[in-house]
Amino acid sequence: MLKKLFVAAALIAGATLAGTASGNAATAAVSTANVNLRAGPSTAYPAVTVVPAGTPITTFGCVSGYSWCDIAFAGYRGWVAASYIQLVYGGAPVVLTAPVAAAVGIGVVAFNRAYWDRYYTAYPWYGRWAAYPPPRAYGPYPAPRVTSHSRDVTCANGSCTGTSGTTGRYGGSTSQTRSCADGSCSSTRNTEGPYGGSATRTRSCAYGSGCSATRSGVTGGGRTFGGTRSFSRW
Repeated sequence: MLKKLFVAAALIAGATLAGTASGNAATAAVSTANVNLRAGPSTAYPAVTVVPAGTPITTFGCVSGYSWCDIAFAGYRGWVAASYIQLVYGGAPVVLTAPVAAAVGIGVVAFNRAYWDRYYTAYPWYGRWAAYPPPRAYGPYPAPRVTSHSRDVTCANGSCTGTSGTTGRYGGSTSQTRSCADGSCSSTRNTEGPYGGSATRTRSCAYGSGCSATRSGVTGGGRTFGGTRSFSRW
């Protein structure tokens, strides 16, 4: 929970970096780990610098397929894999994906020799443009497996309750409620499959006492299953 709060704070701070470049809207985000800022959208390109985890960055766009994105950080410009970029969407920090990018207005941008000449003339490897692989042509991004997602967290008087819900591409859905107070947490997750199956998992943990988890459900073919286990996390 604290990590998510720190990320959200960094995202708010990163909003001061928003601007425009080459006609593309800039979007405030943060890096999720210590990651190399590359001179092109591949690990084959040289590293420009390292972007520290949790650092505010500005995202200007991504290559087709949204695997790599063009970002700015502390006066540097380059490319980072989208899986290391996190922004606020739907009120919560999420990793950048094609559906999220479309929702917040991050578009597709090109990587080419003009980009290389604009940002890297001062680097020792600038003259080796031809030695690196040509920009990859990415195909259409596959349809997302998750079509909708919601999450809400409420805290008061030393306790917190979080609820979330997700709907799948083929009609399945999952909802979960989790509550924590006084060193103990309990959560219940209900899943409905797209073909009629369902499952429920309830887990309870208490500080110093360990956890117990119970699962039950029925498959789409009518077979039931279930079980309980206990374990320690301390």
